[in-house]
Amino acid sequence: MLPRLFLAVLVGFFALSSSSQAAKVTDYLPTGHPYNQAIPKPESTLGFGIGERHARHDQLLNYMKALASSSQRIKLTGIGQTQELRQQVLLTISSKNNLANLNEILAKRSQDNDAEDPTLPLVIWLGYSVHGDEISGANAAMVVAYHLAASENTDIINMLENTLIVLEPSINPDGMDRFVQWVNMHRGSTPNADQNHIEHHQGWLTGRTNHFGFDLNRDWLLLAQKESQNRLAYFHQYQPNVLGDFHEMGANGSYFFQPGIPTRTHPLTSTANTELTQLLATYHAAALDNDNRLYYSQENFDDFYYGKGSTYPDINGGIGILFEQASSRGMQQNSDNGLLTFEFGIQNHVLTSLSTIEGAWKNKDKLFNYRENFYKESEELADKENFSGYLLHEAHDSYRLNVLLDKLKQHQIKVYPLTEDFRLAGVIYTKEHSFYLPLEQRQYRVIKALFSQQTQFEDNTFYDVSGWTMPLAMDIDFYRVGRTWGLKLADNAWDSPAKIAEKSTVAPKAYAYAFEWHHFLAPKLLNELLNKGIKAKVATKSFSSRLKINAKVTNKDYARGSIIIPAGIQVQKNWRDIVKQSSQKIDIPLDSLHTGLTVKGIDIGSGSFQLLEPVKLLMVGGKGVSQYESAEILFYLDDTLSIPVTVVEQQRLSKIDLSVYSHIIMVDGKYDALSENDADKIGAWIKNGGVIYAQKRGAKFLSEYELLTMKFVAKDEINQLFDMDNLQYQDKEILAGRKRIAGAIFESGLDTSHPLAYGYTDSRLPLFRNSTLIMQHSSKPFIAVANYSARPLISGYADKNMVNRVANTSAIVAHNYGKGRVIASTDNLAFRGYWLGSAKIIANSLFFAKAFSTPVSY
Repeated sequence: MLPRLFLAVLVGFFALSSSSQAAKVTDYLPTGHPYNQAIPKPESTLGFGIGERHARHDQLLNYMKALASSSQRIKLTGIGQTQELRQQVLLTISSKNNLANLNEILAKRSQDNDAEDPTLPLVIWLGYSVHGDEISGANAAMVVAYHLAASENTDIINMLENTLIVLEPSINPDGMDRFVQWVNMHRGSTPNADQNHIEHHQGWLTGRTNHFGFDLNRDWLLLAQKESQNRLAYFHQYQPNVLGDFHEMGANGSYFFQPGIPTRTHPLTSTANTELTQLLATYHAAALDNDNRLYYSQENFDDFYYGKGSTYPDINGGIGILFEQASSRGMQQNSDNGLLTFEFGIQNHVLTSLSTIEGAWKNKDKLFNYRENFYKESEELADKENFSGYLLHEAHDSYRLNVLLDKLKQHQIKVYPLTEDFRLAGVIYTKEHSFYLPLEQRQYRVIKALFSQQTQFEDNTFYDVSGWTMPLAMDIDFYRVGRTWGLKLADNAWDSPAKIAEKSTVAPKAYAYAFEWHHFLAPKLLNELLNKGIKAKVATKSFSSRLKINAKVTNKDYARGSIIIPAGIQVQKNWRDIVKQSSQKIDIPLDSLHTGLTVKGIDIGSGSFQLLEPVKLLMVGGKGVSQYESAEILFYLDDTLSIPVTVVEQQRLSKIDLSVYSHIIMVDGKYDALSENDADKIGAWIKNGGVIYAQKRGAKFLSEYELLTMKFVAKDEINQLFDMDNLQYQDKEILAGRKRIAGAIFESGLDTSHPLAYGYTDSRLPLFRNSTLIMQHSSKPFIAVANYSARPLISGYADKNMVNRVANTSAIVAHNYGKGRVIASTDNLAFRGYWLGSAKIIANSLFFAKAFSTPVSY
């Protein structure tokens, strides 16, 4: 039987059909339901009714502010700003008394208690439109917020006495406004439901992504973007029992709610979690059944990757639920199920928002028991492990190590500095560069999710990636520690990194200055110095120099790739001040060299030091080019390294004077808009000295026009790897899954002597692979910068036939083309903004491409 509260809500909800043209808030709310007339309705602030047009983020925010200022049930909290300076907000909706004691309530929830306190409120978190062009959610949030703020229904008042409802009305404000601008710009005065209308087809950078082009619904675990970082602090403060994540899907769908495909649930997610998700699903079904609305569950979507809003709660003591509404992607659109309108989608999300609240409230005791048992089971599971924790170690690059430690901290994972050196498996790990992560802590399941290297799975088909091991992405050494005997740790967990540049002494009259390339931000410092007119050189051979530090003379070894700044060739005024200030700002230590005569290896005046030039980059973008991979490289170069990148759509490339650029970047994509003349133009530019870096289908484009000497394995050859005899139709999806590499981690062997590998001290380099593009093995020497190992799969799923075919092939190659260079990879070297381990190959391609010479005529 439908609960009384929800039945009252539903009675008047269905005045609008899927063919409705406009809807005000009263059309979404129950007939005869009592509301406080002093609470403003959306149309009074927006100037139009919900669903009549697409509200901008500032309009949505203004309405939420109006609600908060007029209702004692709402607390509006700013949680941060986006890259485009739009405000991220949360609405906490509860009773006046709960809001007055909110800090105390949250503090009690944060305590590591053995048992849940039944007197505390239930916490329900509803997040809307993480994909900015899935806009029905953000509009539904205004209806839900009004309903909860203004309702004078006794059941709702009682519910709010025992519940904290947290609304994040727009998870992706920048993407939301990009989409709203597109739709409002292209809609006509007369509604147009034609699927081919421009209103329904966005430009290259869609509203799905944030400012940089990242999918924020893949970033809960990775935390590459500020929107995710801002939100996560509040997620862990509130620790929701239930989280609803509201999306849209293709227009020809209906309505989906979890649970997802049963065989594609991550093994860290308990059976109890799935059972509660199924229980809550009965409330969603009842809400939609009441008006014969189409829906489904347990198909299409999985619960495997924990980096999504609907799955991250599953390893944090909560229940995450994905909702997917068929999208009108504009005001209205024809679909297989008839005319689909914007307001119809809003209605569905309002219904399931309220069914989530209803179901959670009615099952508070079960949710509290689940959370209590969740953490007890975590302790038991940690105790059953055959190792006690992980030792993390990185001796050369504190930046990557600190980024990893900071992400762990944001996930509430405690990592402890060593106070003494530690011996493990015959190797001594120095205390200055090593940390210990114990398994026995509250966030055990999050640790397992981040460090897992699982390669065997019940189901081989994945909606998203199957491997995401964070220390592998960061290229940080990590080792299982069995016994902790002899392990001496600090009392307090790691909190924040210390500055390292402050420890270096910059002599005012040094013969030259030097810094080492193994620092992750060394390319940022080099780029800044070159653009400020500082002349710098790279060492193509190793050397040792005598340094004087704090009155003590010592010899220091410098590897290939070290940068020197000789005094004798500088022409900039106050150049020493520029060098010192830049190094301190970027936190890269400088060494002062007092003579050009080295202790060992090349002297400072040697021709083996190669003069470096400023770079000017062009990236080919536009329709057909992956907005995600473009975003990842742009984020790395522009945001992390402060290197500007000029993006030119492939449709405009023929009109561009390439001679003003030093480098071209081509990521994955369909380059159908580039003609043979365009390819010839690029080839002529390379021959004249240009450097091109291309990955995946960008590299294949170069191969097809014989600019890249490597050939790619044909699809027919990949098909021949699989025995397709005696297959039935039902095996079709399984076979397709076996032929894909949806997202896994492969091991490569890096030639650390190659200039493109400067800064790397370990030849083992994990790479992220999410395509079946494979370069044929080449017998030509010196072309391969990195080759896959003989047994390359180290995390995630790939069929053994695909793994064997990838084994021992080239992952990264580079060679001459005339006076220029061609550099190519089959992988995404800056995947999702957190794959710091291989990203430096891209920076090396910018600065050191002319430091190697590999003619293809070998």
